[in-house]
Amino acid sequence: MRYIIVGGVAGGASTAARLRRLDEHAEIVLFEKGSYISYANCGLPYYIGDVITDRSKLFVQTAASFKERFNIDARVMQEVTAIDAVNKSVQVKNLKTGEDYALNYDKLVLSPGAEPIRPPLEGINSEGIFTLRNVPDTDKIKAYVNKFPNGKAVVIGAGFIGLEMAENLHNLGMQVTIIEMGPQILAPVDFPIAAIAQQHIRSKAVDLRLKTAVTGFERNKEGLKIFMKDELPIDADVVILSIGVKPDTRLASAAGLTLGSARGILVNDFLQTSNEDIYAVGDAIEFVNPITHNSMPTYLAGPANKQGRICANNMVLGNKNKYNGSINTAIVKVFDLTIAVAGVASKHLSAAKIEHLVSTTHSGSHAGYYPGSEQMTIQINFTPEDGKLLGAQIIGTDGVDKRIDTLSSVIQRGSNIEELTEFEHAYAPPYSSAKDPVNMAGFVAENIIQKRLRVIPWSAVDQISSEDVLVDVRTSLEYLDGNIPGSINIPVDELRNRLGELDPDKNIYIYCQIGLRGYLAQRIMLQNGFLNVQNISGGYKLWLACDQEAKMGLRAMA
Repeated sequence: MRYIIVGGVAGGASTAARLRRLDEHAEIVLFEKGSYISYANCGLPYYIGDVITDRSKLFVQTAASFKERFNIDARVMQEVTAIDAVNKSVQVKNLKTGEDYALNYDKLVLSPGAEPIRPPLEGINSEGIFTLRNVPDTDKIKAYVNKFPNGKAVVIGAGFIGLEMAENLHNLGMQVTIIEMGPQILAPVDFPIAAIAQQHIRSKAVDLRLKTAVTGFERNKEGLKIFMKDELPIDADVVILSIGVKPDTRLASAAGLTLGSARGILVNDFLQTSNEDIYAVGDAIEFVNPITHNSMPTYLAGPANKQGRICANNMVLGNKNKYNGSINTAIVKVFDLTIAVAGVASKHLSAAKIEHLVSTTHSGSHAGYYPGSEQMTIQINFTPEDGKLLGAQIIGTDGVDKRIDTLSSVIQRGSNIEELTEFEHAYAPPYSSAKDPVNMAGFVAENIIQKRLRVIPWSAVDQISSEDVLVDVRTSLEYLDGNIPGSINIPVDELRNRLGELDPDKNIYIYCQIGLRGYLAQRIMLQNGFLNVQNISGGYKLWLACDQEAKMGLRAMA
């Protein structure tokens, strides 16, 4: 039995290693057109930024170690140029010698990955403009930026890699500008979470430009000039293109394999393509999202590694191991903050016409009386009837990772809000509170479903009319320190004695700093004859961040 794998890194290399563990006697050949078959591509920005100083730490396996440990014939600098699906063979070009040859297979695995998007802008191929996808890209960028220790760097695109690159270039002492065509950073998250992160990025003296389109580049004696629509050009020493990636489907398409609606290699539940002897894994494939049921790719190392294991199982043991898709659980460090996401954002649920509710809570990373507790913001999206968890987003400085992993597990299993309220966590003051932030998110969501808590989003504040009443239930000192315009101040501890100051027939909107006191105030009023009382989700803290960022966006458009 001969297995041929096209492409290494996460998907291909994990498939090859699993194949060997299952079948000691099979012939396994892995083709990689680059020089490296298995490396930590998620660590590349941190090597550029000198956080990781030992380059060798980036490499998981080499061709020699793959041969020695797994007896796998890993052929680097050899590109598969064509697939003959009828005769079950691949055409290979040795990039070192120029030799062309064919090799037959019994089963074939495609793991070609994705390729960076480079729009056809004038000057885009100028010296000093880079994309980051692999080790050679990394070496070129690192060597180039070292020439400009206090230079100017422009990162185009504010996705995960773009933000990681911005932070690492900033850490090197460079003046960093981030240019993003969209209205916010990090498309997978909703605006409130992005708004908090954007304010943090600006606090680091990074020039963040949203709703800004780059139109071209020019190379001159001083360096690079970046041209933008409706803005003056800016200068840079180095430019990182982080606009996005697209599945590399050239081989698959030429071989007649079916592509999906998102233009990835379409696979079934067993990671099998439209040809029964050809499987595919990694960034190039497309599968059904378990929440929206739309077809999609995912560009994450975790799913690619798991796909490799499942793929190998199915090739050796028969199609018995189903791949259940990815809910796109991801996490990114952005300066001092951590942002994590799992499942589907509210905006994308709305686009898919999936009815849902949204809850936002702010909780301490551990017990407040133990030193070092930091507040995190959790947004969850869930169905209104049964509380099925559809998505979660968290931003904070500590403990974000373990909370998103918990929420991801609930989403992946199709479980609901009730599980969050009963989730039993390991508790000691340095690590959590008796009611963990995950519990708190569940409690609030449960109250919303049961209509004990009625909420409106921060964006609805502008729709409050002059006939309505907006009440700030924080202390008078908090109110004087900053408040939502048009609000009156009645602290929650005084509310029972001051209900007579409010008209029970009017629409009343309540807010506090993060939501808890607003909920308490709402419960008091609803049980005292006030029928139309709404709480502003996330409180003043969330409204302020979102309002400030929204106004910055409007100024950018003016």
